[in-house]
Amino acid sequence: MDKHIKRSFARLCIATAIFMAFCFTTDIYAQDAAATEDVAAAVTEVITATEIPVEAAAAPDNIGELANGLNTVWMLLAAMLVFFMQPGFALVEAGFTRTKNTANILMKNLVDFMFGSLLYWFIGFGLMFGIGGFIGMPHFFDLSFYDGGGLPSEGFLIFQTVFCATAATIVSGAMAERTKFSMYLVYTICISVIIYPVSGHWTWGGGWLMNGEAGSFMMDTFGTVFHDFAGSTIVHSVGGWIALVGAAILGPRIGKYTKDGKSKAIPGHNLTLAALGVFILWFGWFGFNPGSQLAAASTADQIAISHVFLTTNLAACAGGFFALCISWWKYSKPSLSLTLNGILAGLVGITAGCDMVSATGAVVIGAICGIVMIFSVEFIDRVLKIDDPVGASSVHGVCGFLGTVLTGLLSTSEGLFYGAGAGFFLAQLFGALVVGAWAAGMGFVIFKALDKIHGLRVSKRIEEEGLDIYEHGESAYN
Repeated sequence: MDKHIKRSFARLCIATAIFMAFCFTTDIYAQDAAATEDVAAAVTEVITATEIPVEAAAAPDNIGELANGLNTVWMLLAAMLVFFMQPGFALVEAGFTRTKNTANILMKNLVDFMFGSLLYWFIGFGLMFGIGGFIGMPHFFDLSFYDGGGLPSEGFLIFQTVFCATAATIVSGAMAERTKFSMYLVYTICISVIIYPVSGHWTWGGGWLMNGEAGSFMMDTFGTVFHDFAGSTIVHSVGGWIALVGAAILGPRIGKYTKDGKSKAIPGHNLTLAALGVFILWFGWFGFNPGSQLAAASTADQIAISHVFLTTNLAACAGGFFALCISWWKYSKPSLSLTLNGILAGLVGITAGCDMVSATGAVVIGAICGIVMIFSVEFIDRVLKIDDPVGASSVHGVCGFLGTVLTGLLSTSEGLFYGAGAGFFLAQLFGALVVGAWAAGMGFVIFKALDKIHGLRVSKRIEEEGLDIYEHGESAYN
């Protein structure tokens, strides 16, 4: 009996073992089959994907869209930086002038961007980039005529708008503390609608100064075209020459000159504000100059942007350093105000050729502009008897002209000092003179007309007590 029980138990164990082995084998087989099916499905998907027709594959288009998107973002980021220069100009101008006119100055720097944006969109953009010889065809409120060079037309309009506003705001500094606010509005309109767009059409708009076609005036005369990468002439000297003419017609501030014609300093009320404004402008210039490349997607663009960043910064540092040294030597003290203007002079000077000169060339341009600026300020003030409270005529007009001409000497590809001949140098000189004559001439006509029709200047009482209360009914400091 015991033997029978043991035999039955052994059979049961064997049967159980066989059953468990069968189940385990079945499970493994099922897993392997499922895995095989998954692999087969994946292979099928890959095969199916590779069988998509070539015209349906979007990889090349995606790459192009990505590059264009990067270029667009870079352009708009640069436009933001240039826009941020507006508060920089406002702080510099306010810091270099007196407390009683601060609200007026801040208001003007707001208004020239607001008016400039609306008017440039309305008509100025078409005059600058429309088809035409001397001036472009106006396209009121319409951007469809311009394809943006592959970039969105709206974005390109914004980028050009902030440059237009910069040209307009330069003028307000030279004419500060004595100009009627209503007259300021009128001449800001003229700059945004006529003066800047026309000279801009000659250059950036594809006009005659940058026409490189065979048989064109510039090619026949000089063998090359005018070059202004980011606006030493087109933006800064235009604003600077208009500012000089406006300040001359307006006349000096009360108390600026003694009866015997000797110049008296009228110190600004806050150099802290002025220094902060220069730092902001310096920062914004990294959008002003590198942003003018208008592209950042390719390796060539990245190298170009980096080079322009370097030359821009070196010129600013050289301009400030040499202005400091010359002011220390000339006036026995290192002047903060002249050093600040020296930085701006270097930035203005390098703007034309920041893409064409070497790092050493940038230092040379910055140094020359920083030194010349000091003597120019003194010459305009003491010899010409033109009262420019912030030195805008020297910083933007003189140094904008000088930087453009120096590009003709120091360009590594076409410069006279690099053995390329005098053609490019003469083209730079000619272009800077023509644009300067246009800006100064139109400025004279506009300011003379306004002065005869309505009068540019506020009354003696308003000037003595300050424009803030009389022109705006409020003061910046209470």
